[in-house]
Amino acid sequence: MARTVIHQPKVAWDGARAFVGAAGGSEYGALATEMLGKLGTDWYGELANTRQRMLTATVQSDSDEHAVEDVEVARWRVRLEDLMRRRPDLISAVQELTEGIAR
Repeated sequence: MARTVIHQPKVAWDGARAFVGAAGGSEYGALATEMLGKLGTDWYGELANTRQRMLTATVQSDSDEHAVEDVEVARWRVRLEDLMRRRPDLISAVQELTEGIAR
């Protein structure tokens, strides 16, 4: 029987980039709904916070939108790595959410 090896840092990195990209785009609503169902209210709230920070950076003339996006990706990568260490049963949920954005 073949075993699949999951590289958690890569899953976290891919998820972080996808979630932040979706938070600032048209995919936000769909991702938020899916995230609520798969990961719960805390994660739903974190996505909303990310979206708010990104929108705020967009309207502030003195902020660097790309810097805000980079910080958000870093935050999400750490959150996701921590989640997968504590709850390995949710790795597939993170992968499904990430893949859902890519479609």
